[in-house]
Amino acid sequence: MDIIHQILAHNAGREPERLQRKYDRMRESAFVFLRATCPLFWRRLPAGLALFAAGPDGAPPVWSCGDLHFENVGSYEGDNLQTYFDINDFDESALAPASWDLLRLLASLRVGADTLEIDAEAARALCRTTLQAYVQALRRGKAFWIERDVADGVVRELLDQLRRRDAEAFLDKRSSGRGASRRLKVDGKRALKASEAEQQQVCAFMADFAATQPDPDFFRVLDVERRVAGTGSLGLARWVVLVQGEGGDSGQRLLDLKQAVPSSLEALLPAHGVTQPAWPDAATRIVTLQQRLQAVPMAWLHAVRLGDMPCVLRELQPTEDRVSLDRATTSGEALRDFAATLGRLLAWAQLRSGGQGGSATTDALIAFGERQDWHASMLDTTETMALQVEQDWAAYAAAHDAGRFRVFAG
Repeated sequence: MDIIHQILAHNAGREPERLQRKYDRMRESAFVFLRATCPLFWRRLPAGLALFAAGPDGAPPVWSCGDLHFENVGSYEGDNLQTYFDINDFDESALAPASWDLLRLLASLRVGADTLEIDAEAARALCRTTLQAYVQALRRGKAFWIERDVADGVVRELLDQLRRRDAEAFLDKRSSGRGASRRLKVDGKRALKASEAEQQQVCAFMADFAATQPDPDFFRVLDVERRVAGTGSLGLARWVVLVQGEGGDSGQRLLDLKQAVPSSLEALLPAHGVTQPAWPDAATRIVTLQQRLQAVPMAWLHAVRLGDMPCVLRELQPTEDRVSLDRATTSGEALRDFAATLGRLLAWAQLRSGGQGGSATTDALIAFGERQDWHASMLDTTETMALQVEQDWAAYAAAHDAGRFRVFAG
């Protein structure tokens, strides 16, 4: 497989300035490369492994994140105004064998050993911990959730910190001024300057959207700029929108408007015994599955269209964050607890969405959890995939250093 061609082809047509940032970030480490190359990861899945096909000898079909790794979980405010910790990225979501999300999650722990500042054997131990927590949660057959009162370890520390996070400080970090004079900071880190045409297009869309809402004045636009966030999606159309909100000096709100594209899993899954339902568009798929898989849906989440472009519109929340896994402050026991939490979150999401739109029933998921014949294959494939990611990253790094991924000269 020519991975250089695969990466270039997948990213063709994206905005050069933000795409260049993606390519440069991918050079940083094998883990960042893994995060940015979800389509390549699934094309690398070895053929002929029963575990990764739907069926009695494989894994039951479930609604899946599609791009699960240990940094695609985090905190957010639900539509009941409570703060939760859960899977939080659904751009690649699809109906897939239950083994797929687990494989990518375990591979991220193995590839991310350097990021976690642990050795390969410790990373393998974390994989075993995650696997065991996953199957134990499936066997219980009940989807639980994590909020502050039931969280522990590094997740509890994060949720406790969020209680002290100030919404005004969050806004001031990303904008300047007061009231109707507030404007976004174009700092080159979180935001880049949007063209006048882009600003006009987004403002026109927001005016139409506001007209459908109970309080149209809430959505009066004060400023629009290009947003820089994420890794795999860099280069897609994305804006941060500052709106009036509740008004006053600091009642303004920040919105994220992001282009939605088809899941890269969709073309691969028929060969593994799974076909997808017909969605109206990619944004509807993303929002529907996020609401289906999360314990409590994120507040203020909409599938919209900007002209002919499907987009997801949501609020940027002060409560959105992920745990810090710095080894200077995170013990081995805390890492093990977090690894177990990852496994449980995945199992709960699969159970929660079971029996809907072609996904397996709770009974089928319990039966899969009770089987032990697939554990060794899962761990062996995790090792194979992790080594393949590291080899692919080495090839990518050489090509990047040779200038193959120079798309923006700024």
